[in-house]
Amino acid sequence: MRSRERWASTVQSWRGQRRAPVAAGAMNASDNLAQYVSHASHDWPEASEMNGTQVTGRYAIPQWEISGFVEYIESGHKQGDMLLVVPEGAYAVRLGNEASIKQKLTVVKGMYYSITFSAARTCAQDERLNVSVTPDSGVLPIQTMYGSVGWDSYAWAFRALFEVVHLVIHNPGVEEDPACGPLIDSVAIKTLYPPRLTRDNLLKNRDFEEGPYVFPNTTWGVLIPPNIEDDHSPLPGWMVESLKAVKYIDSDHFSVPRGKRAVELVAGKESALAQVTRTIPGNVYTLTFSVGDAGNGCVGSMVVEAFAARGTVKIPYESNGTGGYKRAVVRFTATVERTRVVFLSTFYHTKTDGSLCGPVVDDVSLLSVRSPPRRLKKKKKKVWRHDQTISSYTKPISTATEEAHPPFASEPTALPNQQTVDYPNFKLVLVGDGGTGDRFHLLFYLVNV
Repeated sequence: MRSRERWASTVQSWRGQRRAPVAAGAMNASDNLAQYVSHASHDWPEASEMNGTQVTGRYAIPQWEISGFVEYIESGHKQGDMLLVVPEGAYAVRLGNEASIKQKLTVVKGMYYSITFSAARTCAQDERLNVSVTPDSGVLPIQTMYGSVGWDSYAWAFRALFEVVHLVIHNPGVEEDPACGPLIDSVAIKTLYPPRLTRDNLLKNRDFEEGPYVFPNTTWGVLIPPNIEDDHSPLPGWMVESLKAVKYIDSDHFSVPRGKRAVELVAGKESALAQVTRTIPGNVYTLTFSVGDAGNGCVGSMVVEAFAARGTVKIPYESNGTGGYKRAVVRFTATVERTRVVFLSTFYHTKTDGSLCGPVVDDVSLLSVRSPPRRLKKKKKKVWRHDQTISSYTKPISTATEEAHPPFASEPTALPNQQTVDYPNFKLVLVGDGGTGDRFHLLFYLVNV
């Protein structure tokens, strides 16, 4: 395995100027493995390899290989009445019908990686992107606009089965107008180190600190697409079991309850976050987590629903849009060996600019609760009075003298074969057994105590 301080590979964007690799020590700890290198300056494709905005040369864009109808779009380019704005630099690429871009990456075999890229749709069609690294692939819907600027960042993950792989971003759509394809801006790759279970928590990646790369110059977070399995999730340990994405946010641009990362549930009940964990049927567990708002102007009465086995809870949170959080607890009894923990937002929320938003979930903990020990009932300590009978005692003669015998508090009625011995504070009464010779009664009673 390579050192955590070294770059695993290089992925480019087309920004009009070169960005040198950032030293690991200068980045956040969670980002120190991201590879993010900009397109070299004045690397606009040669005029002989361009036809207007269309790139005609297969290798015209340095370090990228293109296929199909690909355009090189400058920020400010007009498409009809629409002005195309590139948020992070001067240029972006547009993928037309069945078009793709490809780059070769050097990786560590067996390691997990996440890909982050920014994309925008340019038409109203149901646009999608197919991201693949052989043999893995995934289709990411980009029809829903989560941000207000027209751009969103998306994450996808894979496990490297070879030391050299090819990253391909492909537009599978077929439209009458090829200019309706999606725009692609910056692309980055980050090594993922899946967190392990600990004795302190039965859930992996409890605080979402391990996750995809977040572009530092963007303010809209990173979308984790729906139907992502945990084996190749860009958010290790967690799955998105819904029709819409969840948003991965950072403390540099949002309010985060704990640490530097959290998850915002941005699409109501269509935006669910889940993890499957091992449990022991019959054991009692507590699920503890934080609910808050991202401090991004998302205002309203929010409710987060949490499910675990048969335990459910709805946690209300009144958001002023300025940040804050509260803690919540779910207690449940496990019914199976693998329990699914799920979080979702009851309601849909939008900001004043129309962009989707919602409650934030962070700092999730699952612990087993031991059954409290049974308490033995304490016998009441009796306070004896001088007029209260305490006990009588019967024992074979051979062992009677070895036992301690409690006294009587009041003098009993005289019995046959009875002999009384007076002492200063009590009387000892010996009662025979009627002639058998093997048993007797020892009777004590107190006098003037």
